[in-house]
Amino acid sequence: MFITRFAPSPTGRLHLGHAASALAVWQAARTAGGQFLLRIEDIDQPRCRPEYEAAIIEDLRWLGLSWPAPARRQSDHFDDYRAALARLEARGLLYPCFCTRADIRREIKASPGAGGGPDGPLYPGTCHNLTSGESRRRQQAGQPFALRLNSAKARATISNPLSWHEETVGTVTARPELLGDAVLARRDIPASYHLAVTVDDHLQGITHVIRGNDLYHSTHLHRLLQALLGYRTPVYRHHPLLRDDDGLKLSKRDGARSLAELRRNGASPAEIRRLCHLDD
Repeated sequence: MFITRFAPSPTGRLHLGHAASALAVWQAARTAGGQFLLRIEDIDQPRCRPEYEAAIIEDLRWLGLSWPAPARRQSDHFDDYRAALARLEARGLLYPCFCTRADIRREIKASPGAGGGPDGPLYPGTCHNLTSGESRRRQQAGQPFALRLNSAKARATISNPLSWHEETVGTVTARPELLGDAVLARRDIPASYHLAVTVDDHLQGITHVIRGNDLYHSTHLHRLLQALLGYRTPVYRHHPLLRDDDGLKLSKRDGARSLAELRRNGASPAEIRRLCHLDD
């Protein structure tokens, strides 16, 4: 069965870019005679608010979308992510990183030859080289740390080539090294986006992941995590993002007009579909 999902974070009101993505996912499920699921990605608790979650549901229902209730809420499933982390840690694939963001910026600045990824310079591996004794001493002293995936070691445990099927281009070879030693959990957040979305897609039986092409490169890492955890790989489709008149991605941070504002100004669901370049 075709099962897909729309997975917003309740850190603000939905804008037109979110609507375009939600409608694309909904339309794909309807065309395939499959199932559309809603997932609330609220694992970053300090930034997520219940009133935004309620507003997301209101906006999606106004657009005419429906889904099986209840929606999966990440904050209700921390134990699922801890269990996945424990499996990776038991295999020696994680290491604690005590670097602050400022530390990492300084290290990158001091190492102009450091490798870069699709989203900028990669973590330079500072804590990867700590001795087990030093790492243990820092943990016992209560120094905050994140858990990073030892990407090279993790990839070496898998003998088969890694790839996924991208609907628009076919088979894509996964290159998780492009994202380096990614953070999988922090002290205040029990799982990163990368780990949580991989676990969620598995537990929800997602067969098709349809999302914006700003997340395309994340799939390299997600494919590695799927292989490490023994999960089936969904089919992927990364769609173009809606952009403003200057060609910039619509975002909450930059004040993209919310669906609520468009509604107050008289927009109908049919008008939103037209603005999203989708037929009614």
